[in-house]
Amino acid sequence: MEITCENCRAQFKIPDEKLPKDKLVAVPCPKCKEKITVDTRAKNHNGKPPAPANGKTGKNLADEVISGQYDASDKPFDYIDEGTLTALVCDADSGNKARVRAALENMHYRVTEASTAREALKAMRFHIFDMVVLNEMFDTDNAENNHVLKFLGRLTISTRRQIFLVLLCSEHRTMDNMASFTKSVNIIINLKNIDEIGSIISTGVSENNGFYRTFNDTLKKMGRL
Repeated sequence: MEITCENCRAQFKIPDEKLPKDKLVAVPCPKCKEKITVDTRAKNHNGKPPAPANGKTGKNLADEVISGQYDASDKPFDYIDEGTLTALVCDADSGNKARVRAALENMHYRVTEASTAREALKAMRFHIFDMVVLNEMFDTDNAENNHVLKFLGRLTISTRRQIFLVLLCSEHRTMDNMASFTKSVNIIINLKNIDEIGSIISTGVSENNGFYRTFNDTLKKMGRL
């Protein structure tokens, strides 16, 4: 597959067998190191994803954002020092956002906020965040139709593993492991515990790092991370 980096316009090829099929994949540009989103989903003869059987286009918000034209203003950061931790906060409540931002900045994350799901998806199109804090009701009337959560669920395992996803909700208990597994998130924080979010996230990240340490060390030795 031939790929063009939207940031530096460099062109290069990746063998098709190296890319997972029917996925949205994030790969680093070998020249400028920016993340490039590659769509390996099946295309029809017009070069577009096939329409569903009911005749509808089936194009959701994530598809629209991914297929949109490059706009430098969509990049969440102009420049980031190597090794800088980054976080994306998706919550419409100003009080929640202030608490989350303060906690993350205290943990030395460089934080950006999204006002809408479209804005969040555009930011994630060009950057893999170390941390995403998402309110389950962010820019939606139905938690089951959260565009940001759906987008993250479509990422390849290797890309998704790089993101620590925190889901803020009012239904489940804080650090409910079964609910976290069901929602495909790293940790759940009940909004009643928003004032303790810093310590809760620290505990969750520490446990997650410990769980994956051996696995990640092996991948690094193999040159796959």
